[in-house]
Amino acid sequence: MFYNLRQFLERNGFYVSSRLADRLGMRAKNVRLFFIYLTFATVGLGFVLYLNMAFWLKIKDLIYTKRTSVFDL
Repeated sequence: MFYNLRQFLERNGFYVSSRLADRLGMRAKNVRLFFIYLTFATVGLGFVLYLNMAFWLKIKDLIYTKRTSVFDL
């Protein structure tokens, strides 16, 4: 059960960290460590921040879709 949860989080949950790391020009590992340390230091605030960013990135992806050509309208 733990293995399945880990696989699910690695496939879907770390996309926020990867996108933020690409945007900042950092490694995704460092961004993930920052969220982990922030969560321990502030008793859950880092996790709430991570979920909030995931929500807004999902909304942004739904609104702004890349079209390959004019005929995709």
